[in-house]
Amino acid sequence: MPEIKLVKLQESDRDQFILDNQEAFNYGALEEFGRRDDHFEEDGQIISHDTIEQSIDNGEAYRIVCDGHNVGGVILKTEGERGDLEILFVSPHIHSKGIGYAAWCEVERLHPEVKLWETVTPYFEKRNIHFYVNRCGFHIVEFYNSHHPDPKDPEMSEHIDEQFPDGMFRFEKVIE
Repeated sequence: MPEIKLVKLQESDRDQFILDNQEAFNYGALEEFGRRDDHFEEDGQIISHDTIEQSIDNGEAYRIVCDGHNVGGVILKTEGERGDLEILFVSPHIHSKGIGYAAWCEVERLHPEVKLWETVTPYFEKRNIHFYVNRCGFHIVEFYNSHHPDPKDPEMSEHIDEQFPDGMFRFEKVIE
């Protein structure tokens, strides 16, 4: 497993963090749908600048650093024994090198108090689904769609219908 560090996001790196995040998310959509993709939030971006900014402002944002280089990022929200993995991304130029998994292990070490982690990912992100279930030990516990919206987040449910009409998976990981 590569040696990585999670480094608190600096204000001076915020804009580049957002661009790197958008590049990583766009890669997955383009890999799945090609140029015909219609799942973009704004200006050709799967995830908007505003969405990422809100996550940064309402959570803890970290750069994933490997060998002194920024290679991704993670945004978390924690409250007691519960945690939300808002965003985890690795540069598509270095996928499949164990960096995402090493970053997830660092997240768990950073927050040993969290006993229940949650996250969501669009139905088409096969790479993410594999990562969360087969690598990190999450379980799919719910499928949000137009017939079953997220009861805790009606705004997100509206967004899902518009951007991901085929739905989003919700995952949980229980840590004993």
